Amino acid sequence: MAALIVLGAILLIVAVFIAYVIMIYNALIRLKNETEKSWSNIDVLLKQRFDELPKLIKVCEGYMQHEKNTLESVIKARSMVGEAHSEQEKLQAQNMLTDTLKSLFAVTERYPDLKADTAFSSLGNRISELEDQIADRREMFNEYVNLYNIRIAQFPDVLIATKFNFKPKTLWEINPAHRADVEVSFNQQ
Repeated sequence: MAALIVLGAILLIVAVFIAYVIMIYNALIRLKNETEKSWSNIDVLLKQRFDELPKLIKVCEGYMQHEKNTLESVIKARSMVGEAHSEQEKLQAQNMLTDTLKSLFAVTERYPDLKADTAFSSLGNRISELEDQIADRREMFNEYVNLYNIRIAQFPDVLIATKFNFKPKTLWEINPAHRADVEVSFNQQ
């Protein structure tokens, strides 16, 4: 009878342990999938921005004959986005595209006719809206990546994460140049 009680206790402990491992595994899978879903949400907006850029460039080309380098930079950055394969390459390409778009909008300040063009204004507003939405989604993506990375590094989750090959994910980081102070000048040229 005592052997039966000991066997029952051992089976109960094993069952609780297995249930605990399953709970941890499922929680890690949920976080991994939330991270991938948040990246996909960013991807949707990036695709929309990618599709809108040729229209914006077309409108700008007629006005900005002297700013060929700026337009070429935007076109080059857009093609880099299309060619990026790894997560790191995609992050770098998207950051470069964001930089070149900022340059494009800064240069357009010198072209009052372009700024007044309704197609440019409409496309510019659309891309600005997309940029704001992308920034929001990046924040959410980083939150999920952070939670995921913490979970796979904490004990006892690290044991399950290692066993089932859960790898840390990369946070979306900005270009270090964007941390520098911005020079503001109110002098007219």
